[in-house]
Amino acid sequence: MTDNLTFYSGFVVPFVLGTSVLFAVILYKYIRWFTRLPRRDVQKVRRGLFSLATVRAAWECFTECLLHRRIWRVNPLLGYMHTSFALGWALLIVVGWIETVAYLGGRFVPLQGHIFFKVFTSGLEHGPRWGVDFEAVMDLLLLYVLSGVALALFKRLRSRALGMRRTTRLTLGDRVALGSLWFIFPMRLVAESLTSGLHGSGGPITGSLGALLAPVATPGLELAAWWGYSAALGVFFVAMPFSRYMHIFTEVPLIFLRRWGVRSEVREKSFDNFQIEACSRCGLCLDPCQMQRDAGLEQVQSVYFIRDRRYNRLTRRVADTCMMCGRCETRCPVGLELNSLRLNSRHALRNTPAHDRYAYAKLRITNYELRGNTPDKVGYFAGCMTLLSPRILRAMESIFTAAGEDVWWADREGGVCCGRPLKLSGEVDAAREMMRINAEMFTARGLTTLVTSCPICLKVFREDYVLPGIEVLHHSEYIERLIAGGRIALTPGTERFTYHDPCELGRGCGIYEPPRDIVRRMGTLLEPAETREEALCCGSSIAAGGLDKNAVARMGTAVGRVFEQTGAGSVVTACPLCKKAIARGTSLPVADLAEVVERHLAAVK
Repeated sequence: MTDNLTFYSGFVVPFVLGTSVLFAVILYKYIRWFTRLPRRDVQKVRRGLFSLATVRAAWECFTECLLHRRIWRVNPLLGYMHTSFALGWALLIVVGWIETVAYLGGRFVPLQGHIFFKVFTSGLEHGPRWGVDFEAVMDLLLLYVLSGVALALFKRLRSRALGMRRTTRLTLGDRVALGSLWFIFPMRLVAESLTSGLHGSGGPITGSLGALLAPVATPGLELAAWWGYSAALGVFFVAMPFSRYMHIFTEVPLIFLRRWGVRSEVREKSFDNFQIEACSRCGLCLDPCQMQRDAGLEQVQSVYFIRDRRYNRLTRRVADTCMMCGRCETRCPVGLELNSLRLNSRHALRNTPAHDRYAYAKLRITNYELRGNTPDKVGYFAGCMTLLSPRILRAMESIFTAAGEDVWWADREGGVCCGRPLKLSGEVDAAREMMRINAEMFTARGLTTLVTSCPICLKVFREDYVLPGIEVLHHSEYIERLIAGGRIALTPGTERFTYHDPCELGRGCGIYEPPRDIVRRMGTLLEPAETREEALCCGSSIAAGGLDKNAVARMGTAVGRVFEQTGAGSVVTACPLCKKAIARGTSLPVADLAEVVERHLAAVK
């Protein structure tokens, strides 16, 4: 009986054409992206290919591409929706292939034979095979996917009910792909049910629905339904590589490359394509964005930045209008390096080497910084914003004096910017020259420890500077060491503090506990609603220098309200820029950690 089966019919043409286009485009993109990887990235791939990193990548593909574990953590309803699509469809394909083998043995079956198995084998006697009721299993899997389709449609209509204040605006390609996707599984249900009604087969769902449709079922209506299913698949597959759904085929190689150590850099490179096209434009990065939530700025968020860069329509406005605070990056379920991508886009759009940017630095180093031949063990780099906050500078001087620390003040009499503001603006070459000048100055002094009060400086010192033998510390880490070593002591009090995590210190450098431990020694710590990895940006980021002052003010006021709701008597932060920004948005007293420590210094016993 099975020898007479044929797996060819006119209705399979849309599916076959769509599949051919899909894999041709994907193959072209893969070849183009992989062959253009720089040599250093290729070497990382070779070293990692036969390592444990490959096993970890395979496991991550299962947990993230199919189970969507990160989305579950953020929003269980959305996690279920994405998992029902990804895992449900994957299981339909896998179980369908097993079903084909169970019925037909080792006979060769072309791809369309597996996809349209029910109609091509409608003349066979159906029933359990290998002790498994495949029709029932396939019906349950189809129902699982359909529940996700229903949830996705509901999300488009009532996103707030699913915990999303906003959803992404779709491109034409997205609309075509999404529209066809919504039809694929309902059409499959209808087609399989009509076949079941005509031939008396089917599982508990398709069989029951088929029995209801049997009075109106005709071979022509059945064929039309299978044409509809095939057309929906074909349109989706053609649209997929040009829409947000390309992420289905891009996230897998991205995970492997990332596990092998490949990363985006300050200059654009081929690897960026894997990141850009792995963005599903799910919209989870929208709600955390304070520029949209508090300042009303639209169409500049990371999802739109990625979209515009992918389709070669990125403008300076979109590239530059971002605080690069990292809140969206912590929410991204794919783990995209959103700040790195935005930075190298700014570099491509803006980098114009200008020697006048750092000419003053050479003069200052020559005339002042390298005087003296006595090696210094501890250096203090205030940073530009700390120099504009003299209270912090005086507080650090009091702390150094109390600890008996002999400190070299790197920039108290006028120094050189760390270079990060220039880097964030895209002027990477000028920034690197400033970094080189500073690094020469630090190493020439014979430092073993470099302390800074500015998280902006801290991050660039740790990530971009070459400082052999020099440990770089934020002043919160340094003060914590002084306390632990018994070099300073703090007097506890009854004050109620709330603490603000600066973006560059928390999400940027992973420093959360040292400031909190110090604050708890001086009073009661009350956490705001959004804290640690979810902490709000102060709104005055140096990465978004072009932001309108009114927008900055609105964000600052919104941040201030969050701290006022804690019931604390004052706000403590650990960044001079954040201190100024928060103070403009709240009536509460705002102080840097060093200032509060200075007030609580006690005699060491």
